[in-house]
Amino acid sequence: MHNNFKARLAKGEVLFSTFQKTPSMMVSEVLAKTELDAVCLDTEHSPFDRRDIDACLLALRSENMPSLVRVPSAAPEHILNALDCGATGIIVPHVDSPKKADAIVRAAHYGVGGRGYAGSTRSAAYTGRTINENKEHGKSVTTVIAQIEDLAGVDHIEDIVAVDGIDCFFIGLADLASALGCATLDDQKVIELAEHVCRIATQAKRRIGIFPPNAASIPYWQKLGVSFFLFNSEHTFIKQGAEQMLNNALA
Repeated sequence: MHNNFKARLAKGEVLFSTFQKTPSMMVSEVLAKTELDAVCLDTEHSPFDRRDIDACLLALRSENMPSLVRVPSAAPEHILNALDCGATGIIVPHVDSPKKADAIVRAAHYGVGGRGYAGSTRSAAYTGRTINENKEHGKSVTTVIAQIEDLAGVDHIEDIVAVDGIDCFFIGLADLASALGCATLDDQKVIELAEHVCRIATQAKRRIGIFPPNAASIPYWQKLGVSFFLFNSEHTFIKQGAEQMLNNALA
């Protein structure tokens, strides 16, 4: 059901995903029919409630599309909600300390002080697995991605990447640009911080993701060790499609 997304990420395969901003299971179903490696529901910046998340994840799973949820915060209940509904993994925003990184790992997995257990959820196959089977299933598929997008996160990156259980460190260029007072994602000051994160993560042999400034920059980031690219959204696709339609009609 999850197409070995966690394993592919661990191997360093180049993976492409996009954000879904519209809380619609129909949009999820359409995106699930593409060749994307995963679809990420952006519940941090879009009006998804639990029913929306549940329906969209069901639609993605209907086409065997790996699903990520960018949760609104690191709160355990947000992480639990996404994973119980059947998400392949989570992207947690504003991970700016090793303490927060460790907390999200625990919240995403069963165990002492960790994710609350329920055997009658989609992720547990609705009582279709024993407790031990469900724990092992969670370990094998649950993907934890920490978003590094704050100046404090960059300052503490060496300690953050040392935390076990994070599958990928995702660089949020937009928030870094905002924190630095820059107008664009490819401002040199923003790029230098991102390059620093890449160097530290690569030295620690950890996987890196990024929201690239543009598609043309992807080869550059690959050289710096980035293998997971999450960019654009269905909003972008809709606008581009409408503009292309008009351009063709007026040509």
